[in-house]
This record gives sequence, C-alpha cells and structure tokens, in this order.
Amino acid sequence: MHGFAAYKLGDNTAKQSGRLTLNPLKHIDPFGTIILPLLLAFMHAPVFGYAKPVPYNPNNFKDKRVGDVVVGLAGPAANLVLALIGSALMFALHAQALTTHQEFFFYFYWWFLPIFIMVNLYLMFFNLLPIPPLDGSSIIAFFLPVKYLPTYYKVQQYAFPIFLIVLFVLPYLLHFNIISEYLNVTAGALGSLLIPGA
Repeated sequence: MHGFAAYKLGDNTAKQSGRLTLNPLKHIDPFGTIILPLLLAFMHAPVFGYAKPVPYNPNNFKDKRVGDVVVGLAGPAANLVLALIGSALMFALHAQALTTHQEFFFYFYWWFLPIFIMVNLYLMFFNLLPIPPLDGSSIIAFFLPVKYLPTYYKVQQYAFPIFLIVLFVLPYLLHFNIISEYLNVTAGALGSLLIPGA
C-alpha cells in the first residue's frame, strides 16, 4: 500500500523496484517478517512483524511533508480496512454460525476470521507508534518545524537500534512491556467491537 500511495502521489520508485506487486516474497524482511515474530512468540508477547520497507522518493511529491504522511499511513489504513472487512463478514454470517455444523465454516468463522481481524488491528496500532522506522514516525516529521527536519532525518539513521531498544531492552529493564500493554488496550478494545461476542 505504501508503494501504491506513493505512485498515486507521483513517485514511481516502488514500481521501478518491482515492489508494486502482491507477491509476498518480494516484501519479506528477514528480521521483521521472520526473526521478530519468532522472538516475540518465544517471549510470549503479542506476535507482530513488518515487511521490507517500500522505497519511495518524497522529492517527487508536490507536497513532501503531506506526501510522507499519506504514504506512512497507507499501511495502517489498509490494515484497518482488512479488519473491517473481516468484521463485516463475521456480523453477516453470525446467525448462520450459531446453527451450522459444517466443520469448514466452523473453523473459518470462529478461528480464522477473529485471528485475521486481530492480526490486522495489532499491525495497525503497532505501525502507528511514532518510532522510526514505523509508519507513525511520518506524523512526527509533519508536525516538526522545518528548521528541525534535518536533525530529525539524521536521527532516523539510527532508528533501527532505537527501535530495538524500545522493543526489547526497555521491557527487560522496566519489567513491564509498555508496547504489549498499548497493543492489548488499543487493538483489544477495537477488536471487542469488531468481533461479535468478543
């Protein structure tokens, strides 16, 4: 979605890089897609991850700062749309789910759809965190005064170590995982509204 949003705003970097595709193999990030979810599962924390960042050049946008925000929020917006689609299916099929005895339908309704909704909600709220390199960090750049932008972009060069510290080191030192609590409150609250009977 990030590449598609950038393309619609006038930048074709993602298209030239072959990233405007639904092929999941093109978007796998070794750490974010494989290692991070495994680590979180091992730590008994909510499991989430991220794909390889989609390349784009904000200099091709008419308004660089607005374009950055639109591209950044495209991913979480897509997650929300998918969660709403899953929720609509659950509410539409709820009466049938209470009476059917078909095994496939049972697993689809009571197992697949709730997981599908919650995974998308976790991804949406996680990526909305204003921590580089997550999508929510684009909001910081939008509200920063122009004179501070060069400093912000320099800090982004060290974003990944900062991200790892927030994700793993702070919970260990504080004996409290604030990100897990944040996700449980936000995604959990919205999930209880989107999943019938939750």
